[in-house]
Amino acid sequence: MYQTQVKPASDQVLREASRLLHAGELVAFPTETVYGLGANALNKDAVLSIFAAKGRPADNPLIVHIWDPAQLEDLCTIPDGASLLMERFWPGPLTILMPRKETIPLEVTAGLPTVAIRMPSHPVAASLLKACGLPIAAPSANRSGKPSPTSAHYVFQDMDGRIPLIIDGGPCDVGVESTVIDLTHGTPTILRPGGITREMLESVLGRVDVAGSVLRPLQKGEKALSPGMRYKHYSPDGQVTLVEGEESAVIRALSVLCHDAQEKGYRACVMCFTEHLTQLADCTPHDIGSIHDPSATAQCLFDTLRHLDDEKMDVIFSEVVPTTGVGLAVMNRLGRAAAFRTVSAEAVLSER
Repeated sequence: MYQTQVKPASDQVLREASRLLHAGELVAFPTETVYGLGANALNKDAVLSIFAAKGRPADNPLIVHIWDPAQLEDLCTIPDGASLLMERFWPGPLTILMPRKETIPLEVTAGLPTVAIRMPSHPVAASLLKACGLPIAAPSANRSGKPSPTSAHYVFQDMDGRIPLIIDGGPCDVGVESTVIDLTHGTPTILRPGGITREMLESVLGRVDVAGSVLRPLQKGEKALSPGMRYKHYSPDGQVTLVEGEESAVIRALSVLCHDAQEKGYRACVMCFTEHLTQLADCTPHDIGSIHDPSATAQCLFDTLRHLDDEKMDVIFSEVVPTTGVGLAVMNRLGRAAAFRTVSAEAVLSER
């Protein structure tokens, strides 16, 4: 049991974090996407402690963070197309799946022959990586299955007593985890969407596919090739239901569903776009940004889900966004937060 310290980023704190990482301890730190829970990627015992702290299944691979592409020589084989992506998008929220070398423990890759690597752009993450001189394996710094933390406050909620140090670098800019792309099997394929969109990747590589598991649960026997592929993930304590359909029908269905749940004694609310707050004012609405700006929805999504836990909501009904651009990342997270529980607005209204 640790007495977990939350400390603002400084040179002194980075030196302390470096000492802890070299000693096989865990450190939470900010990236541009979400806060990460870091360990020395070359120390299998340290890596295993990540799984213990999070309560994370051991068959769920981790992402390795680096500060310089020159580090890749010791960690993996660089496949075709990777250099082009690194030149365009690193440092930034893009993770590239590449064939691992034996220096990377199998505990990092969940036994897979590939390793997921990225170079974060957040100045605190970059400074920490340089200060410690280690590749850092780091999933999101939350208890497994919970919404990823985009502030040190929420890291502390989940990790208090489990790790020695949380570096507070303020709120994260992107708000959802990095895009993960697989370059090891034929056509480049997005395994997890994020802030680097399919369209952006195709501008560099040409055709890019999206794995079928992005908007559905893993099938029986299907391996998680990337973090974030679990059936239920990013979930608040309350039950989330997605409501899809024509815009005006969705607004009316959200109202019906929320009021029905409230009448049954549940603490119920809606997650809706800024443009619909007034129409849903009596449904305890939570603003998820403009319908025209999926990047804003991505940035606030996990914080919104965390607030729902703070408010002890039992039932949550949410609008959905088109799966283009960053909207694909939003729907990937929302789908898993809801365990893919989706209803048709028109069907809800036809039953009234």
